[in-house]
Amino acid sequence: MEKHQIVYANRIIEFFIERKNVKNVNLNIKPNMTIMVSASEKVPLNFIYDFVKSKGGWILKNVKNFERVQSYKQSEREFVSGESYKYLGKQYRLRVETAIEEERVKYYRGFIILIVKDPNDRARKAKLMDEWYREKAIKTFEMSLDKQYPLVQKYGVKKPRIDLRIMKARWGSALIDSNTILLNSELIKAPKHCIDYVMLHELIHFQFNDHKDSFYNMLFSLMPDWEKRKAMLDEEIVREL
Repeated sequence: MEKHQIVYANRIIEFFIERKNVKNVNLNIKPNMTIMVSASEKVPLNFIYDFVKSKGGWILKNVKNFERVQSYKQSEREFVSGESYKYLGKQYRLRVETAIEEERVKYYRGFIILIVKDPNDRARKAKLMDEWYREKAIKTFEMSLDKQYPLVQKYGVKKPRIDLRIMKARWGSALIDSNTILLNSELIKAPKHCIDYVMLHELIHFQFNDHKDSFYNMLFSLMPDWEKRKAMLDEEIVREL
């Protein structure tokens, strides 16, 4: 990947160009605010520069959104009623209730309900929320794996196991040697069809461990609308994480 820059509205916009087999020129802003442009080798550099410049207003707006979101990290949340949390692509308001017996978390009619014995114990509330998200992530990702795996099973791909980790700049990674798909635990905040895209993407890497023509031909064949799902994931969902 090569680093480039343009000037837009008296501001320097730095971006990276990744050459790969895609039909369109795609622009994504990663969670760490890195700007990525993917395009085939056939697309001239001048065209890419003009394309990025045409998106200048959108880029600056979304970088500002990222800065705002990153300044409000989950570690700084108070876990009080009214805070907003994302789950499977939908926004939920938090409602904190005092537990009489069992402490737990549930979601119901637009609310994530945090039931805790001491509503002032921030550390306990954070732990309960983290455990709830992880439990939902494991269950949802396993369901996605069961759904997507049959698409690649006929190619001799062995069914991998799933592991979770918080990752700053990627949604998933195929660990070939350990036959594991490592997924960003934050992916549970995206819609299921976006999770399915990430799952299939990583499964195909067990057949083609690169991003060459064979990889994308298989991805297009098995999921023709993958670019739309990826665009939603990178351009819309990540801003709320």
